[in-house]
Amino acid sequence: MPADLLDRALRDRGVDRFAGVPCSYFAGLIPLLQQDGRYVACANEGAAFATACGFSLAGTPGAVLLQNSGLGNLVNPLTSLSAPYDIGVLMFVSHRGDPDGPADEPQHRLMGAATVPLLDALRVPNWQLSPEPAELGATLDAALGAVRTGRTAALVVPRGVMRKPAPAEEATETSRRPGTQDVVAALGALLRDELVVSTTGFTSRWLFAGADRPGNFYMQGSMGHALSLGLGLALARTDRRVFVLDGDGACLMHMGALGTVGAQAPGNLVHVVLDNQQYESTGGQPTAGARTRFEDVARASGYRWGGRVTSLGDLEPVLEHVGSQPGPALLVIETTAGAGAAPPRATASLEPDAIRARFMTAAAG
Repeated sequence: MPADLLDRALRDRGVDRFAGVPCSYFAGLIPLLQQDGRYVACANEGAAFATACGFSLAGTPGAVLLQNSGLGNLVNPLTSLSAPYDIGVLMFVSHRGDPDGPADEPQHRLMGAATVPLLDALRVPNWQLSPEPAELGATLDAALGAVRTGRTAALVVPRGVMRKPAPAEEATETSRRPGTQDVVAALGALLRDELVVSTTGFTSRWLFAGADRPGNFYMQGSMGHALSLGLGLALARTDRRVFVLDGDGACLMHMGALGTVGAQAPGNLVHVVLDNQQYESTGGQPTAGARTRFEDVARASGYRWGGRVTSLGDLEPVLEHVGSQPGPALLVIETTAGAGAAPPRATASLEPDAIRARFMTAAAG
């Protein structure tokens, strides 16, 4: 289904305000909505859902775009805001890990099987979006009929239903920011016996491809939780330095974790945020935090140090400086999107339990 066809059908039915966290399944639709300011990029799915509730309270049906792995982030506002107040929202939920679809990554399997049963358990009427344009109108009318009675409704979107956008022409790179893969390679070369947690997305892919070691824990899924996982490690193993390699979108998703880190003040924790101002692995959609100075937020939250580098040449001396003083420390590294296709995920070679087992052995050393 062409994205512009869906957009026109929604506009014809009065739906023209959206919020969300991107998924590559919607890579063709989101740019259309961004062109005239009809899409709000939110830090997490719960915030997107609450924003859409605000749209609906203003008199026009609000809509949310999200990956099904983020359903858990909006259960609270769904059950305690939308349901008791009868605020209807239209949700588009991509169906990664669909048990009736093609094989998917291990982090999607459980939620893939649980997506429709979870919506049913939460009393959210749901329909599967068909790729056939002839069926679109009836499906939208049914879902919006529920929304206009104050119920949240969901359209579940399997893989391949929406047409992918045409490949963008490669622009000449004028930014002096280093690419993601170059930064990760440089960081990997500087690692010794540190325990490393790398966030979901391309960061973990590049780290696995260029600097794999048992002391690396590659997160796939659980977006936004790398810092909290690293905090637990740092508090439990005070004799080991812990690095968290985060992304700007992932850090924004659960930024309250910075306050917890500041309150606990683990001296052995180094939090690195790779800031390219986009969700690179889902199609390059801009994040909500282009103006967010993560280092300022960290210092205000109780981190002992916060800083930023814009070139690879500054990376090693800054890390040496950070390593010479107690943490927690947050280092922002400005990056650009990586060049070329990203390498495979770690789980293309290692099962998740194997990654966990060898990491625990390294952590016990």
